[in-house]
Amino acid sequence: MDVNERLRLLTRNLEEVVTLEELKSKVSTGEKLKGYIGFEPSGPFHLGWLIWARKLSDMQKAGVQMNVLIATWHAWINDKMGGDMDKIKLVGKYTIEVLGQVGVDTASLKVLDAENFVEDKEYWKLVLNVAKNTSLARMKRAMTIMGRKAEEAELDTSKLIYPAMQVSDIFYMDLDLALGGIDQRKAHMLARDVADKLGKKKVIGMHVPLLVGLQGGSRMNLEEDEALSTVKMSKSKPETAIFVHDSPEEVERKIKMAYCPAGQVDGNPILGINRYIIFGEDGETLTVERPAKYGGDVKFESYEELERAYVDGKVHPLDLKAATARKVNQILEPVRKHLSNRSEFDALIRNIVSNVTR
Repeated sequence: MDVNERLRLLTRNLEEVVTLEELKSKVSTGEKLKGYIGFEPSGPFHLGWLIWARKLSDMQKAGVQMNVLIATWHAWINDKMGGDMDKIKLVGKYTIEVLGQVGVDTASLKVLDAENFVEDKEYWKLVLNVAKNTSLARMKRAMTIMGRKAEEAELDTSKLIYPAMQVSDIFYMDLDLALGGIDQRKAHMLARDVADKLGKKKVIGMHVPLLVGLQGGSRMNLEEDEALSTVKMSKSKPETAIFVHDSPEEVERKIKMAYCPAGQVDGNPILGINRYIIFGEDGETLTVERPAKYGGDVKFESYEELERAYVDGKVHPLDLKAATARKVNQILEPVRKHLSNRSEFDALIRNIVSNVTR
């Protein structure tokens, strides 16, 4: 694979690269690059996670040795799954299982558990060194990476350890590339800022966009973390998210109820699903079915073409929603079928859903 194709795979569907020049320089040398993404085992896999899963697959195709960190201790600090480590670990296994069903080559993936990191005193030495080179104010500001406000550290000091651990994860694995949502930017920037002080490699941050929840809303700008956290698709708000286990009828119902104002692009979750999920892969299309009196069915070959037609009023919101639901169900059907045959994961999902909704 030539340099240009590697760069295309590495950079497509990203919101930003910090920095693109550094990435180009590394790719041009032909060296084997090492990257990672970490995730908190915190609940069912939803469409928003499919964006980073596909990016992970892209990076594998581009020849990057990818590590996936199951951030068990991070999830425990962040009070996920009620702090039950056994449940946290099971959700971690479930997530890896889903990754294998959405195009990630799990056979070549290096899967790591934070529990193994914390057994090494050298890891904790890194955590302390990161903390010693970071002000309290900066550490508090970085707490938004875990969906927390700075003042929450006043009640639970362990929350302050989380950003230092995430930065230490990067150094401990000796990475070239760190993949994450744009909401993880502060952790990656902190790692870059303290790298020179600790004599560590300056990691390149690769940030995927966040999928707006079905309730809609503007994402504001990249620095307004609290604004991002309130509008992104989230497991903690089941009605605003589409999960990979949702039945076809549930997907249709949720999309039918979603925010989708005629002609509006900003904050429109249905267009977001089309942009990042349906058209996120090469060669994908979307057919919008319409009555003959309104011009009949129309097939879109690109997201840009669909967006123009929607803004111009050539596609009705209800027709777009119906087409989107059909396509999302096609994408999810293999995953649903696979999970239904894994009793331990099926029971896990049912338990999580019942606890969230009751």
